[in-house]
Amino acid sequence: MLRSLALLAALAVPGLSIAQAAAGAPRLGTDYEVISPAQPTFGAPGKIEVAEVFSYHCIHCADFQPYVNRWKVKLPADVRLTYVHAAFGGAIDNLARGFYAAETLGATERTHDGFFRAFHVDRKITTGSPDEVADVYASLGLDRKQVLDTMNSFGVTSKVNRAKQFAQRTGVNATPTVIVAGKYRVSATSDRGFDGMLQTIDYLVARERASAPARPAAAPAAAPKPAPAR
Repeated sequence: MLRSLALLAALAVPGLSIAQAAAGAPRLGTDYEVISPAQPTFGAPGKIEVAEVFSYHCIHCADFQPYVNRWKVKLPADVRLTYVHAAFGGAIDNLARGFYAAETLGATERTHDGFFRAFHVDRKITTGSPDEVADVYASLGLDRKQVLDTMNSFGVTSKVNRAKQFAQRTGVNATPTVIVAGKYRVSATSDRGFDGMLQTIDYLVARERASAPARPAAAPAAAPKPAPAR
């Protein structure tokens, strides 16, 4: 019975064939873990949140990003992708400040891939200092002083602290790790790789969608009142 339920849930994931569902359904304890108790999402409620805890210094996160880019193009309307930059201390926190400064300035979409490239291909980050981070964002088209000022703002400090707390609450100790709806923790495995990781995320999104309480049907519109006789 449990196998049948797992198969049905897997078939609800777009693009997952019967053979894949039967042979490659995500494995509890290997491909994902249940977070108990469930934790609040990083962003506002209302959608199924897929939160990627990442860091710009992480080569595995850089390798994962092209997969994420392809995956998010087909993101359903009820799902939200949220990037959460890890804040494990030291220079990594400066990278987090840079990320949240770019987010505050509305520049994440045009700088995210570029920062990975600057770090891992162009080797523009050597110490992770705030000045280096601002230099990279300047090379990506942002105002350097504005980036530095925003990095040191109260709002960005609050976001970095929230990111640190979110990772702690959800048991994240490595990157990239994906948290689905505050309930599931997903990591890549050697046998399934990043494609398998995304299949697991889709599987858990489908499970979360299926478990959501049904919304009551809207009441029928009242019939219009007849116009008074003259």
